[in-house]
Amino acid sequence: MQSTQHGLHAALVMDGNGRWAVGQGLPRVAGHRAGAEAARAVIRAAPALGIHTLTLFGFSSDNWGRPPEEVAALMALLEQYLLGEKAECAAEGVRMAVIGRRDRLSPRLRAAIALAERATAKGRRLRLRLAVDYSARDAIVRAARRRGSPRGREDFRRSLAAAQHDDCAPDVDLLIRTGGEQRLSDFLLWECAYAELFFLPQMWPEFRPRDLEAALAAFHRRDRRYGMIKTEMTGSDGAGLQGGLP
Repeated sequence: MQSTQHGLHAALVMDGNGRWAVGQGLPRVAGHRAGAEAARAVIRAAPALGIHTLTLFGFSSDNWGRPPEEVAALMALLEQYLLGEKAECAAEGVRMAVIGRRDRLSPRLRAAIALAERATAKGRRLRLRLAVDYSARDAIVRAARRRGSPRGREDFRRSLAAAQHDDCAPDVDLLIRTGGEQRLSDFLLWECAYAELFFLPQMWPEFRPRDLEAALAAFHRRDRRYGMIKTEMTGSDGAGLQGGLP
């Protein structure tokens, strides 16, 4: 399913919080707090930039290996964000969802997730997905175990969505990673099959809506062919078959 038919799907690997804080002479948790503010600004700007689905990599399954005090701070920030933003998100038409495992989260955080998802369920302006305790490879393995023998890609997509508490979001169009690293780090491996990738040097707390706007401008200049050539992607009347392709 190509998301450009329904608005863009942008995914963000918000890397560099800890390194930004250390560079400022601050504790790492200060970087995570600054990162939460950067995320808040991007979420507010996204709908006006043509983004319909926004997925943020909040906490990977591998992040459990970080120091316990940092993990606790990240979980507390997530809970504060969910409870503190749900009213504004509901008012602004933002539907919040958390994808990933939930069985290893605290009952208190699971309750906050349920509250936020329920309060914003009617949002249609932006689908905001927060990836928490998320591993794309683990989700694919769980999906395969659920169905045994999926009958095709769409059948497997539905199984994959169920395995990560999702409701079949469209494929990712644009993936941005800050912090200077150039890898996916086990994030949305299935959904990023044809995503355009942008790797930026600045740390996540330094990322601003204008940076997202610049990345989108560059994205729209790219020639997306999905393994085909232009003549295969247009009908005889010249109309695009994929809808909304740049």
